[in-house]
Amino acid sequence: MREKLMKMCERHELAEMIYMGADGSLTKRRVQIISIGSDSFIAFCLLRRSRRTFKVERVLSVQQVVHREPQAI
Repeated sequence: MREKLMKMCERHELAEMIYMGADGSLTKRRVQIISIGSDSFIAFCLLRRSRRTFKVERVLSVQQVVHREPQAI
């Protein structure tokens, strides 16, 4: 998973991921990956509209966003 996230970061691709929170809850997030460390990464989360830190091990799936939906203001 880390390698896939690295490639998306290098290519500046918008990613859509299924992420499991510390409490076991699942969320679908659209993120722009900023940087990746050994076990976590920093990304701008469009759901929360802020920079967040995510753990690589909690990413259940990730794919490139091909079609961007219009953002609500």
